[in-house]
Amino acid sequence: MSQRPSGRAADELRPLSIEPGFSHHAEGSVLIRAGGTEVLCTASVETRVPPFLRGQGQGWITAEYGMLPRATHTRGLREAAKGKQSGRTQEIQRLIGRSLRACVDLKALGECSITLDCDVLNADGGTRCASITGAWVALAQALKGMKKSFALTGQVAAVSCGLTQAGAVLDLDYNEDSSAQADTNFVLTADGGIVEVQGTAEDKPFRPEEFMQLFALAQKGTHELFELQRKALEG
Repeated sequence: MSQRPSGRAADELRPLSIEPGFSHHAEGSVLIRAGGTEVLCTASVETRVPPFLRGQGQGWITAEYGMLPRATHTRGLREAAKGKQSGRTQEIQRLIGRSLRACVDLKALGECSITLDCDVLNADGGTRCASITGAWVALAQALKGMKKSFALTGQVAAVSCGLTQAGAVLDLDYNEDSSAQADTNFVLTADGGIVEVQGTAEDKPFRPEEFMQLFALAQKGTHELFELQRKALEG
């Protein structure tokens, strides 16, 4: 079994930081850095809800996700210039929205909407996971400013795990992700709940016992992420 390209232990996260208050105008914001991945997450509050929720006395949490043209090794076209979002973008922003709604009492929120914008400045793998982890902090900041922290029912964070030449590993960077035999994303809550699991075998099917290895790594990783989220809010 070979060593990870980064030299990290199998159960070691990339160097990670969460810098709150990065955007000057948003009701909540953080810049989250996970290794070479950097995502700006902002929370914007509006005193209206989508048409399907009007008059129902509850709020809404949604998300938008995007990558800057040079977030990757080669320039990508702006989706606005193409006139439509890619299927990948739509899938990721729906995942972020589902993940954040899982930790909010929408009735307690009242008739208002919070949009989490997650903009990838630099991509080195795990952008959707970093977006979810950072967006939760931005959301918590916005709710605190609204004096509605009571609407937040828990913590949510996400991390990737995979089966590589080094075995089962936590928090894949791009080099590992692009060559992994299996790639999974875990969205978990601090009280032990599962919001979503995405898993794909790239080479051959992986076994239930291998999946449990990955799940155990994700539990360890998100435990550390929850602590970093709490520290970011205390700062």
